[in-house]
Amino acid sequence: MTTTAEPVQGDRRATYREVLAEPRFRLLFTTRTVAITADSLRITTFSVLVFTATGSALFSALAFGISFLPQLFGSLLFGSLADRLPPRALIAGGYALECAAAVLLALVRMPIAASLGVVALIALATPLFSGASSRLVARWLEGDAYVLGRSLNNMASSGAQLFGLALGGAAVAVLGAHRALAVSAALYLGCALAVRLRLPRLEPGASGGTSGGARGDGGAVRASLRGAGLLLRGRTVRRLMLAQWLPSAFVAGAEGLIVAYAGGRHFAPGWYAVLMGCLPVGMLIGDLLVGRLLRPPTRERLVVPLVVLMGLPLIGFAAEPGVGVSCALLLLTGSGFAYGLGLQRPFLDALPQDGQGQAFGLLGSGNMTLQGIGPACFGSVAEGIGTGGAIALAGGAAALTAGWILSWQQAP
Repeated sequence: MTTTAEPVQGDRRATYREVLAEPRFRLLFTTRTVAITADSLRITTFSVLVFTATGSALFSALAFGISFLPQLFGSLLFGSLADRLPPRALIAGGYALECAAAVLLALVRMPIAASLGVVALIALATPLFSGASSRLVARWLEGDAYVLGRSLNNMASSGAQLFGLALGGAAVAVLGAHRALAVSAALYLGCALAVRLRLPRLEPGASGGTSGGARGDGGAVRASLRGAGLLLRGRTVRRLMLAQWLPSAFVAGAEGLIVAYAGGRHFAPGWYAVLMGCLPVGMLIGDLLVGRLLRPPTRERLVVPLVVLMGLPLIGFAAEPGVGVSCALLLLTGSGFAYGLGLQRPFLDALPQDGQGQAFGLLGSGNMTLQGIGPACFGSVAEGIGTGGAIALAGGAAALTAGWILSWQQAP
């Protein structure tokens, strides 16, 4: 029998060493980190390509967010498959699809609309393999170890985004944008091979899900729609999902305008990558401090203040600050993302045991979809009031969500 990280119950803190002692988590953690590096490289390079070709802040924001937009539809229509199909095949297949999309963008010169369509189509499958991966993590890590596992994923995500930005800038400078996309394809391929070769083959029932035959529901689409409806009709699950979706969606709306903001302010070439890198650096610092130093109840009490910290610094962009102040504001905003750690334990406790894969897929796809809508909406606003004003508006909206969270946290 393979070992599982020791359960950590109650209010006792787990340690990162306990979490990393689980070999299956280490594999998923490592491949996810590499894949996020590839995501960052591909998304930012594609956004720069589109902005260079069109000169439009709106199209640049759409290119940044297009891989997020379709994920909710994929989750609603096919999300139950995350619980019904073998997880190794789903996760490895997902990385292989991402590889194929990056190869196509790198090798085939397509119109902008067609390129956006390719990225959107592949994104439909993302909730399936991300939901399967999250379900395995929740199965293999228990108690506070699960929360710290999410913290590790968040910190690795921040570092990977930062490295992806740096790698993207270097790759574009040395190889050109299309060849830089080929680098992201190679990273995705490595992740697919690692999962296929090293993750144990598990049937859905063996990893905590339900096999397709066990449900007898007449089809994946019907089961997916019914399962999503049951999750969203539950008030506790719905509130906890929205609390994780809305603030990050508003900040993503601001993040999608950074390339255009740097261009409009005539910052030196490459400074857009530095500005975008400040958000993941702040996220890494916030997750490390909140995840490692604070006990579970304290993390949960700090949810509202940290949401406020996400939004308020972005309001400073209304004054259209220079590079130094912009970097400081974005660092503060990034550190506020640690609010999500205080929601992980309540969210997992609220989920039904059967269908956790679909729930995690829906959580991730809803988050990504709203993060895709955010850049599109605030990109449209920027056409009228300028990028600085649109970023400030996004920050104000993020801060206002703290009041809504506080209202139901204090309700009896």
